[in-house]
Formats: sequence, C-alpha cells, structure tokens
Amino acid sequence: MLKLIALVPVKKKHSAGLAATLRHLGAFGLFSLAIVDSLPLPTFGGPDILTAILAVRHRDPWWEYAGVATVGSLIGAFITFRLARHAGMTYLNKHFSKGRVPAVLRLFEKWGTGALAVSTAVPFPSPTTLFFAAAGASGYDTRKYLIVVGLCRAVRYSLIAILAERYGRHFTRVILHPAQYWGWLLLFAVIVAGVAASVIAINRRLEDTSSAEPEG
Repeated sequence: MLKLIALVPVKKKHSAGLAATLRHLGAFGLFSLAIVDSLPLPTFGGPDILTAILAVRHRDPWWEYAGVATVGSLIGAFITFRLARHAGMTYLNKHFSKGRVPAVLRLFEKWGTGALAVSTAVPFPSPTTLFFAAAGASGYDTRKYLIVVGLCRAVRYSLIAILAERYGRHFTRVILHPAQYWGWLLLFAVIVAGVAASVIAINRRLEDTSSAEPEG
C-alpha cells in the first residue's frame, strides 16, 4: 500500500511534466500530439485542451494553432486509415476492444460519411480512431476520407481556438470539464450537426461528379 501511495505523486508529476513540455514546444508540441491523437493511442482530448491553452496565450494567431492541429491530426488519421486498409479486421481486433468493433462497423456501414464526420468533428470523447480504422478496413474512398477528416478537424480546432482566444480561461475550463457546461455542449452539438450535413452534401456531390464522368 505504501508503495502504491508513493507512486501516485510520481505519476502525476510525470503527467504534469509532459503537459508542461508540450506547452513549451507550442505549435510543434501541438502538431506532434495531434498526430498521436489520431492513432490508436489515448490522449484524452489532449489536442483540444492544448489548442485552447495555446490560443489563450495569444503568442501566435488562433488560426496557426488550428491549422497545425488539423494537419497533424490528418497525418495521424491517414496513417491509421492506411494501416487498417492493409491489415483489415486484424488491425481492428488487435488495437481496439473486440466488443466495440462490430458495433462501430455496423454504424459506419449504415451512416458512412455522416458517422465519420460526426465522430471527427465532435470535441468530446468518442471512438474517433476506431472510425478511422473502420473506414480503412471497409474500403472507404481515400479522397473522400481525407476531405471529410480534414474539413471536420479544421472546423473543430478552429472553433476551439477562436472561442479560447475570445473567452480566455473561461473557455479552457469548459474544455477541461465539459460535463459542467451543458450550454457549450449544446452549441457544439448544433455546429457538429451543421458540419455533418455539409460534409454529407459535399460527399453526394462528389459521388454525382464521379458517376457523371465518362468511362475510358
């Protein structure tokens, strides 16, 4: 018991040290964390929190942090997508809970782009990486995948950066404790619904364009 108690402060100290290092690295730390966040590794909303913290400091424009987080996330999402495309169900069963994989695959099969858009845009805990892997294993079109993920991540991180810059530490508290601020949650839900609808419309237009192209 004494050993366990002694380890708790050490673990917290290491976590605090890592967070401080990422904040010190600024945009580069955010870029690296965003890549990891889109891999099957838990960051517990790290890019969202770090984007808000950096935007509050006003050392650089909000759009720089939003852009860096978007690019990093897109790189990580593409890596997950390609690995799942290559290994198929083996990749999903190896890196994710076997109890969640069938449910997400059914959801993705039914809703496709809409499910991918919502899971990518919503700034709260969701099995986003599993949806990335499901898209790869399901043979989802690579071009559409990059458009959907890139657009939704750009909207997500832009909103976080803008609101953090505008409302400062008040908004940071919302990101850190989302369950205590239902008004913000509702606002994000409405925005996410709009983003998902836009992405679905773009997806349909791309499909219509592809079907209209002459073969040859």
